[in-house]
Amino acid sequence: MSKTKPRADSPSQLPKYKRVLLKISGEALMGEREYGMDPGMVAQIAADVAQVRALGVDVCLVVGGGNIFRGVSAASRGMERASADYMGMLATVINALALQNALENIGCDTRVQSAIPMATVAEPYIRRRAARHMEKGRVVIFAAGTGNPFFTTDTAAALRASEMGCDVLLKGTKVDGVYDADPAKNPKAKRYDRLSYMRVLTEDLGVMDHAAISLARENAIPILVFSIYKPGAFAEVLSGAGCFTLVQNEG
Repeated sequence: MSKTKPRADSPSQLPKYKRVLLKISGEALMGEREYGMDPGMVAQIAADVAQVRALGVDVCLVVGGGNIFRGVSAASRGMERASADYMGMLATVINALALQNALENIGCDTRVQSAIPMATVAEPYIRRRAARHMEKGRVVIFAAGTGNPFFTTDTAAALRASEMGCDVLLKGTKVDGVYDADPAKNPKAKRYDRLSYMRVLTEDLGVMDHAAISLARENAIPILVFSIYKPGAFAEVLSGAGCFTLVQNEG
């Protein structure tokens, strides 16, 4: 079990889920920077994860790499798409190692598993081993996406959540839910409290890519979208408090 104790501001309510996957975008690790990662933001996310783990919840993470390299952007500028995507996968491994270091600095036992074998720095992705790590109270960070080009880390998050038998998939973003427009550009943008998978797909609301939404829908895994920038929000939304958007089947 983790040696990390819950923070004093832990919600009084018990978490509603036993096993969860948190998807963290690479951009979230930048904080207010324009590139790279903000050590303070990485430490805050690690503290939030450790807080939830200390509440007895099994936690696994999927991390993006957009703060370092975006394969789609490079492909649009003429780079061959598969090569660009593999470079993006390597960026996610850098982020995963940074999160692992931050978590272990506060006493939270952590393992990194990479979909691209690189035994010197991470375990290979093995589903049963990952599940066993979580049973032992370790946080597992899944890196390198699905290990295949043309698939996003959103799709990797939905895939790993399905494989790990997670009760919910959380997406930590810069905003506190899903809006009908960009709230940074439109102050009148409306935030949704609840959405169906089909509405997200048909209205192209941009929660996650369509492959990820479809996979979550097929496996009946709810998606919670919340702001990772607010300290303690991860534990809050798991108890049903705070601001978030819930995506699930109608009814």
